[in-house]
Amino acid sequence: MDNTNITILKIGGSVITDKSADDGAARINEIERIASEIAGFEGKLIIVHGAGSFGHPQVKRFGLTGKFDHEGSIITHMSVRKLNTMVVEALNSAGVNALPVHPMACTLSGNSRIKSMFLEQIEEMLANGFVPVLHGDMVMDTELGTSVLSGDQIVPYLAIQMKASRIGIGSAEEGVLDDKGGVIPLINNGNFDEIKTYLGGSANTDVTGGMLGKVLELLELSEQSNSTSYIFNAGNTGNISDFLNGKNIGTAIGTGTI
Repeated sequence: MDNTNITILKIGGSVITDKSADDGAARINEIERIASEIAGFEGKLIIVHGAGSFGHPQVKRFGLTGKFDHEGSIITHMSVRKLNTMVVEALNSAGVNALPVHPMACTLSGNSRIKSMFLEQIEEMLANGFVPVLHGDMVMDTELGTSVLSGDQIVPYLAIQMKASRIGIGSAEEGVLDDKGGVIPLINNGNFDEIKTYLGGSANTDVTGGMLGKVLELLELSEQSNSTSYIFNAGNTGNISDFLNGKNIGTAIGTGTI
């Protein structure tokens, strides 16, 4: 089966939800705009979206990063599924053959890191012209019972396993910003230590490490796969379609050039 030239697009939870809300507040207009930008893309595409206010407040409320809780795990999973359904429905309305893939049903973690993910159905989806849509989720964990799985961890895992050729991280920022608010064009192992001081956590409730967490995951990815990822502002109309059409925007992370 030919699954070459796979693009992975992550859409941040802060773009498609109001992340400052205490409970699931979706930005339906943004979801529909993003879906219409994705609709023009012809190639093989995997979408991963963040949980935003459909996951982070729930995780915090039940203390799920520190303890096992049946009710909290179920409520959080059902909440992120709701957001995933909205995203998948908007994509299908825009003409994208999107299907939901819930990490809870296909992923096993150990101490909050992915141990295995069942990928055969994702491979078949891509081979048959579907767009799989994954999301941040609660997953079963061999050490902790359940654990939070961030979209920021799913993206590099999939990129390595599926040998993705292009990775885009659509966030709420123009890219990775320096202390003066300017976009840093390229981050690699050579300048990471210097840039690390600019990278704080997220302004709102983020249980998955904010921008620093994203950059660390993507740097590790570039070492393992020689690929370059781009962090850009998915809130700006046209940026997602520009990225999907091959334009390098925002901050490049890894070995590549701008």
